[in-house]
Amino acid sequence: MTTNSRPTTDAEASIRALEDARYAAVIAGDVDAFTSLAHPELAYTHSNALVDTLETYQDKLRSGFYVYHRIDHPVDRIIVTGNTAVVIGEMHADITAGGVRKTLANRSMAVWIREQDRWLLLGYQPTVLPEEAR
Repeated sequence: MTTNSRPTTDAEASIRALEDARYAAVIAGDVDAFTSLAHPELAYTHSNALVDTLETYQDKLRSGFYVYHRIDHPVDRIIVTGNTAVVIGEMHADITAGGVRKTLANRSMAVWIREQDRWLLLGYQPTVLPEEAR
């Protein structure tokens, strides 16, 4: 069930499982697993407003520029319309980025699209939570 008490659809359940898989992949440092979930035109925005393509994000993961130590990603809502799904939630993480250890607290939006009967991550956008909302 979602937070608004309506039944979860099969598509929503699939997207929730894919979100779990993508976060598990980056925590494990499994770039190939992450890549298998991503659309070739991925736009991955970071909380510092920098944007990676799939290729530049892969490079940063492989090089150790981004090391994810812990990620919690509660989902508030999944909106599925046609071949598009939007995931609204949060992302709280302990990471090392560019050699600097950080704790992140973000609201987030992920966009998945269905192509050839597969859901693929097309976009990700976090927004830093204000201190009082953490």
